[in-house]
Amino acid sequence: MRHMRPTQLKQHLEQSEKPPLLLDVREPWEYQICHIDGAELVPMRTIPAALGRFDREQEIVVICHHGIRSRQVAAYMEHQGFSNIINLQGGIAGWAQEVDPGMPTY
Repeated sequence: MRHMRPTQLKQHLEQSEKPPLLLDVREPWEYQICHIDGAELVPMRTIPAALGRFDREQEIVVICHHGIRSRQVAAYMEHQGFSNIINLQGGIAGWAQEVDPGMPTY
């Protein structure tokens, strides 16, 4: 698993020819408050049942509120055979602070 700070991820997204899957593992109420455009909501508790929907080789950025749940999900996905996982360090809170100061926070 790789780790990226929000500013690194922003640059990575801008430079990527094939954008990664942005996998938001927060709860629906959290996602409704704020999320990164294009992120797919799959709450952490549903990840085991959802794994079959994802390409094990595709670059996947796992996102949560502060980077703790996403790190756990990223490690779980790696143990399940996913090979190109990125954890967003600082989570959506860090994204709001470093990249999008106008984003609502909670």
